[in-house]
Amino acid sequence: MLPYDTLATFGAGMLFCGWMYWDLRKENKAAAARKAALTALQAQTAAARASAAAVSSSRGPTASSGLSFVHQPPPAVSLPSLPSSVHMTDVRKLSWDDMAVEELTPLIGRRLIYTEKQMLAHVYLKQGAIVPAHDHVNEQITYILSGALRFWIGEHADNPGSEYVDVRAGDVLVIPSMVRHRAEALEDTLDVDIFNPPRQDWIDKSDNYLRTGEPMSNGGQG
Repeated sequence: MLPYDTLATFGAGMLFCGWMYWDLRKENKAAAARKAALTALQAQTAAARASAAAVSSSRGPTASSGLSFVHQPPPAVSLPSLPSSVHMTDVRKLSWDDMAVEELTPLIGRRLIYTEKQMLAHVYLKQGAIVPAHDHVNEQITYILSGALRFWIGEHADNPGSEYVDVRAGDVLVIPSMVRHRAEALEDTLDVDIFNPPRQDWIDKSDNYLRTGEPMSNGGQG
């Protein structure tokens, strides 16, 4: 007969070996389940990629296909330029940049928009440009967008001297009807003029004082 201690030790060892064998089988089953799940996931991913490739192929090539694409912009539309003078008789949107510039002299150009009762003008004057002495029945508002003009008013228009008014960017000069005036551009200038009524001599281009540089006779139209 084996001693009791020996039997107890042998029994404990057998129980431990049995537990280890059971735990190892449990772990093997879990590993097998994880492997099966990973295999199924890989199969689903491959199927999804194949489906996406089929859809992409049916829609035509894309940037991911390795082909190079050149963007073709729509053809430019060339719009005809508006004349330098536009008579407005109805509601209409205009852009100065779409209008031609009428060259009066190498130093003076302009664009005109007018209606039956008023005129709006952009006048472009290079430094040193002279607007000779003149007067007109039209009321005038001059607004300097950029640059600067020097004005001689009244009797000083025909005898320009030390009596003058400088009108610079942001300034407005109001000239009533029949007030004689002369102007000189101190720098390149964009001048906005408003007339009421419209300047007929500017419309029919009989404004010889601007084109020749000769002062207008007193009380003249032009």
